[in-house]
Amino acid sequence: MPAESPLIQSLRTAVAAAPQDVPLRLHLAQLLLDAGAADAAVAEAAVALQHAPGDPQARALMARAMGTPAPGTATPAPVNPAASTPAPAAPASSAPTPASSTSAPQRGFDWKAAEEQIGDAVPPRFVEPEAPLTEDGSGDPGDAAAWDVEVPGAVRLADVGGLQEVKDRLEAAFLAPLRNPELRRLYGKSLRGGLLLYGPPGCGKTFVARAVAGELGAKFLSVSVNDVLDMWIGNSERNMHEVFETARRQAPCVVFLDELDALGGKRSRTHSSGMRNTVNQLLTELDGVDAAANEGVFVLGATNVPWDVDLALRRPGRFDRTLLVLPPDAPAREAILRHHLRDRPIENVELGKLVKLTEGFSGADLAHLCESAAESALLDSARTGTVRMIGMKDLLGAAKQLTPSTEPWFASARNVALYANEGGQYDDLVAYLKRKRRL
Repeated sequence: MPAESPLIQSLRTAVAAAPQDVPLRLHLAQLLLDAGAADAAVAEAAVALQHAPGDPQARALMARAMGTPAPGTATPAPVNPAASTPAPAAPASSAPTPASSTSAPQRGFDWKAAEEQIGDAVPPRFVEPEAPLTEDGSGDPGDAAAWDVEVPGAVRLADVGGLQEVKDRLEAAFLAPLRNPELRRLYGKSLRGGLLLYGPPGCGKTFVARAVAGELGAKFLSVSVNDVLDMWIGNSERNMHEVFETARRQAPCVVFLDELDALGGKRSRTHSSGMRNTVNQLLTELDGVDAAANEGVFVLGATNVPWDVDLALRRPGRFDRTLLVLPPDAPAREAILRHHLRDRPIENVELGKLVKLTEGFSGADLAHLCESAAESALLDSARTGTVRMIGMKDLLGAAKQLTPSTEPWFASARNVALYANEGGQYDDLVAYLKRKRRL
């Protein structure tokens, strides 16, 4: 094999430094093809197609390289522009023709002929995975890039409309000790902890969790049951471990476990050994042998049914603090309605009257109310052919048609407050139900 030119060697060095630079790699492949190194040109074009599938220049170059005759067969000699006379051409009878292609020696599959038959179809490509596959073919779940860690955002508790009681309890029980490191060291307060948010669905538990992360200036890692559970034995536990390993590397970090009753349900009610092992792994990660490893990792959980969460998760040192997130109060409902109506064409809307009519509505209910009112005005405009604004008639009509989605939850929670309030863990729920004369 002839020695490569200095230009080709330089290009190889440049491609090695920037392996994803497709134009640079194609330039190297073209020079290799011109130098008669068809095999090397095919290899470079194949890598270019892996990075840019369907690239027309890469495909054309691949086709030319694959169609190059094997060494020893005559090919048309290239014309040297610097020479005074062109190089003599090879005899025409020695060049392969389509008619004689079946008898002429071929180099593998004839991509050029296949392209003419199937048009723009992309030839088969095999892309090597960046990480080695596990035995089940699921890849390496230990890759930290697989977890979407959000940087500290602009959402703060001040952005949460109303819910002053929730904010005050968060400040007293969770945030104030963490904002005062000297007092924390004086009183031996560890920079880790767990807080369980519970309440009816659609009342902003996830939004409150993001606001807590914003107050702490910490990164935010949201985890749901779909991110952890896996059909292969051992993968769920490994995924749970990787969640906390990622949080430890990104500390300070808030780990938000959504639907904690699904990830940490009562093991006594679970017949699946896989689910029990997942709960065991979560317990281990919360307070393992080396508890100092969780320094700077704040764990927040959210659930609609805290009575279904495994009791071991509720003991001191884990999710030992609970916070009831109730339907938005009057100031919160006004803020939510303003938010969902701000980009819509409205006129003469009396928010005070609307706030009184939506007592017990969740934030999701209020968003649906605004959507229904906008839909009513849109359909009316389509029927009449005249565009009109969204008015109180649309909003009041939508409010009368909707029933608060929180009612079924309070019906179930009432039984828990009456008969399953061991240790006073649901005293805040009992107080709310008595205040609303539901108990």
